[in-house]
Amino acid sequence: MILIAYCNVTKTLFFNFVPSNYREKNMLSEKISYPKTACACAVSLDLLGDKWSLLIIRDLFRGKSNYSEFLKQSHEGIATNILVDRLKKLLAMEIIDYRREPQDKKIKKYFLTDRGIDLYPVIYELQRWTLKHVDFDYTENTKNWNTLILNTPKDEVIKQHQNGYRTLRQNEFGF
Repeated sequence: MILIAYCNVTKTLFFNFVPSNYREKNMLSEKISYPKTACACAVSLDLLGDKWSLLIIRDLFRGKSNYSEFLKQSHEGIATNILVDRLKKLLAMEIIDYRREPQDKKIKKYFLTDRGIDLYPVIYELQRWTLKHVDFDYTENTKNWNTLILNTPKDEVIKQHQNGYRTLRQNEFGF
């Protein structure tokens, strides 16, 4: 089980970081252990509610997989220290994992675990809400996604993205 400690003084969550070699040998923990009584919405926001964690998950669904890609190919401009922190947090919650690049062991290739893939409906709903209620200039990805959701049933879009990522993970990582 993943343990998350809560500091009453600083009102901060601390994540137990499980070593990568342990994660690879063991199945995902059944559930994340949350240290205090709260409603489900508050817990999910506590664990995933920051902008950067969800953008990293979004970028993984879009095929990015290493530190350099997250840092340089995302238009939002994440700071290096925040990127490192969020990758560690997502690893600790077993939402992502990584394998080292065979040609260069210094490079980690990150991937979504099944727990991470299960977050796609959350990303779908956040994007759908934004398109419905916020006026902004669309990126090319947003234009394409908007066209897709206008012409395709919700369950099919979600299934398409989740299965598409599973195929990508199978091709890249062999599982």
